[in-house]
Amino acid sequence: MIKISSEWDAILEEEFSSAEYLALREFLKKEYSQYTVYPSMYDIFNSMKYTSFENVKVVLLGQDPYHNVGQAMGLSFSVPDGIDVPPSLVNMYKELYAETGIKPKPTGNLTGWARQGVLLLNAVLTVREHQANSHKGKGWEFFTDSIIKKISDKKEHVVFLLWGGNARSKKRLIDDKKHLVLECAHPSPLSAYNGFFGCGHFVKTNEYLIKNGIEPIDWSL
Repeated sequence: MIKISSEWDAILEEEFSSAEYLALREFLKKEYSQYTVYPSMYDIFNSMKYTSFENVKVVLLGQDPYHNVGQAMGLSFSVPDGIDVPPSLVNMYKELYAETGIKPKPTGNLTGWARQGVLLLNAVLTVREHQANSHKGKGWEFFTDSIIKKISDKKEHVVFLLWGGNARSKKRLIDDKKHLVLECAHPSPLSAYNGFFGCGHFVKTNEYLIKNGIEPIDWSL
């Protein structure tokens, strides 16, 4: 495993040296040696490499990485240039267009959001090829819960976007007296019509950031 950045490494020092994380590391060594696992081991922590702790304005929580060839890039909901835009992200673009008039991008690459302060964090950071949720319950939740809690405790005026049951279960980690928590259904085609469409979260996010003197997100990037 590799280091993230001096900032994140210092903030997560206790987690990186914990028994839970060391056990997770051993599990991952075996998984990467025996199976095809996504994303590349060099991309596992991309969410934090693209978004420094200091710059976190929004936390967009996903469940686990895409499990098909070429999709996972260490950022929740994002896929590299040249890969078909996944259905959930297609629906996110539809909602963004309905709220703001920003036309859907031809690519599903969300590094433009990440560089502006949108932490694209999955609850579980690795997965076996073609086996969704295969690394659930192996230790990542301890680590990513700690990240959410650290952001909640050490920062102010962050927007947490909790879409779907898995993400909404993390609400208990967030101090909603000093942050904005926005909840709705997951953008998946199976649930988007149950409350994701029409949620207004992209606009509400920027309204909150502006109200608190923080540069809003340019969702077109």
